[in-house]
Amino acid sequence: MKSIARCPWCGEDPLYVKYHDEEWGVPVHDDKKLFEFLVLEGFQAGLSWRTILYKRENFRKAFDNFDAEIIAGYGKRKVNSLLKDAGIIRNKLKIAATITNARAYLDILDKTGSFDKYLWQFTDGRVLKNKWTSLKQLPARTKESDAMSKKLLENGFKFVGSTICYAHMQATGMVNDHLVDCHRYKKV
Repeated sequence: MKSIARCPWCGEDPLYVKYHDEEWGVPVHDDKKLFEFLVLEGFQAGLSWRTILYKRENFRKAFDNFDAEIIAGYGKRKVNSLLKDAGIIRNKLKIAATITNARAYLDILDKTGSFDKYLWQFTDGRVLKNKWTSLKQLPARTKESDAMSKKLLENGFKFVGSTICYAHMQATGMVNDHLVDCHRYKKV
């Protein structure tokens, strides 16, 4: 029986394979989902995405399903509660950044009406389709992620360096970084 060709980074872990096959690289245009991915990518800094993926449902519960209006109003009591929550990454700076980012996100919505258009402007509203044959070819950052990072930082966001922005672009389908021999390459 012939096995399905996948990007090698997902290995054989069932949750990782499901994420690779159903989510990674699929274009996302929902404001709230884009915000969620940005928050999770920030928490992932210095860790593996696998760690975040296994805790994603806990993050959703802990952060009120990524409702930015609620997160923007978090106070000391909620922060202390999050710092005790073993189901998430208990990093004080990343939790504070999430609150800051919720406020910045709401500000972007007020100014532009769409976080989707705000983020996708860095790819001119289209998917950038790469043609990588090896994981070694994938960049950690690009001129587009540099521009996204710079703009997000200017607008008050935290934990949005260029590498985080590029990972966000990959996850939300702004770039197609599936390897050309991966079964998902042509589908996304």
